[in-house]
Amino acid sequence: MSSELFPPAPAAADARLRAVRPHDYARTRNALDGAVTGLSPYITHGLLPLHAVVSTLRAQHGLQLRDKLMQELGWRAYFHHVWRHVGDGIFTSLHEGPLPDAVYSRELPRDIVSGATGVPVIDQAVRALYRDGYLHNHARMWLASYVVHLRKIHWRAGADWMYARLLDGDLASNHLSWQWIAGTASRKPYLFNAENVARHAPPSWHGEGSVIDADYATLDRLARTPGFIANTAGNHHAVAVPTTLHAPPACANVHAPEPVAVAGSDVWLVHPWSLADPPGGTLPVAVFDVDFHQRWPWSELRWRWVVQRMQAITSVCWMASGRELVAALAAARSVCGWADPHLPWLASALGLPYPLRPFVEPARHCQSFSAWFSRLSGFADAGVPEQQDLF
Repeated sequence: MSSELFPPAPAAADARLRAVRPHDYARTRNALDGAVTGLSPYITHGLLPLHAVVSTLRAQHGLQLRDKLMQELGWRAYFHHVWRHVGDGIFTSLHEGPLPDAVYSRELPRDIVSGATGVPVIDQAVRALYRDGYLHNHARMWLASYVVHLRKIHWRAGADWMYARLLDGDLASNHLSWQWIAGTASRKPYLFNAENVARHAPPSWHGEGSVIDADYATLDRLARTPGFIANTAGNHHAVAVPTTLHAPPACANVHAPEPVAVAGSDVWLVHPWSLADPPGGTLPVAVFDVDFHQRWPWSELRWRWVVQRMQAITSVCWMASGRELVAALAAARSVCGWADPHLPWLASALGLPYPLRPFVEPARHCQSFSAWFSRLSGFADAGVPEQQDLF
């Protein structure tokens, strides 16, 4: 389904970008049928670098920092700002939330992962996640809030589960969003209720009479009560839980590195976060880092999406450890491409530059989005290189 919603091709990415209507977005973005952009899979996978998206929207629509769409794009930039400064610290609570970490379970219950909680908004969100590899941001927030604050599941368990099944999964954006919901990267937990769902979602998602049908004072009290765990009504229709894979499907035609294939060539490195068309006069070589995917498996939907795009670029696709890939690429005359924080060896071992930043950011770590956003100096029209030594 994800290839139908988000075809993995530059033309589809460009069409999405041209279709953006910033004023409609600002007015309707919270509704599940609102004018959201659908750009996130293309930004995550490098078909539309964030700085190019910002530059294009400014040129086409005259947007300023104060415009809502720019603020929302700023969240992705801010989460990467945090990742640059705290590194793997994004995978642990940045500070204590409404309850100590030890209160929360580290395992997702079966009824949640099979979409059988009996709370319509949660079960619908799980089904959409599995079907499309994508969720409206509001649905992600509702799902995360329910998991953490009403079921008392640690945010990290939920974040890992969701990341593995998202087509647009970005470790910084996903895990820090879960921390923001949990209250471990924000001043207070994010809560929602049935009234909020009814305002922004279709009737099949509504939650009257369920555990979310309460006022915010009650929900806040429950979120801060260690012994409270919302019970499920039980006996609901469950869906099959898609498996996750540590390697692409066998049909992907991925091989071990072969140095002879690149000997003396000017290589353009293609990887899952850099799937734009390569420049002419280069030999495109696609790579997967086996160590990364052992730690962070993906759904088959995402594997097939990425592989389909890679196969449109090149017939040379390798999978190995970062060390083995670097050793094989040493046979090339040159290696160019873009680095990415998901694969830090691209910068440290190959010297590849990080993509340009869209905003002139503060150099020091800002511990909240509002502090970061208020300190932006404007747009980086010429592009500002990433700090390569922070990952």
